[in-house]
Amino acid sequence: MGAPRDLALDLTRVLPAPPAAVFAAFTEPGELAKWWGPRGFTIPSVDFAPRVGASYRIEMQPPEGESFDLVGEFRSVEHPVHLAYSFVWEPPAPDDVETLVGLSFHPVDGSTEVTLNQGPFQTEERRSLHRDGWSETFDRLKRHHHQGESHAPQARPDSS
Repeated sequence: MGAPRDLALDLTRVLPAPPAAVFAAFTEPGELAKWWGPRGFTIPSVDFAPRVGASYRIEMQPPEGESFDLVGEFRSVEHPVHLAYSFVWEPPAPDDVETLVGLSFHPVDGSTEVTLNQGPFQTEERRSLHRDGWSETFDRLKRHHHQGESHAPQARPDSS
């Protein structure tokens, strides 16, 4: 029996930067490593090249304990409006299941409204843990933009 469809997570946040800069923070490995994860987490390594069908791996180091990995595959990459990918922990907790994350980026008065949808989750407890994790992660990203650490993406030659 699969996870109930109603165990999805929906969050919306407004970040103080234009969509291209926020999208870059989510898609450029060097930027992502500066702010990703809940409070106190660090990112020792990132294997992250957003292309539909490409896999990714983010090593996450909590303040205490062993590091673990977030892995998945990119499902949609539409610069700078949408990003979607599967989300799997390695190693997984017993009630973890693969979820799908969708992020949409909308301009709002010089800022960006980010809408996140993730699910379905196996249990309310897992959804609650992810809600807390994403809330702290968005707080870190907001501080990252306030501190001026992010940058507007530079034009790059198409490598495809």
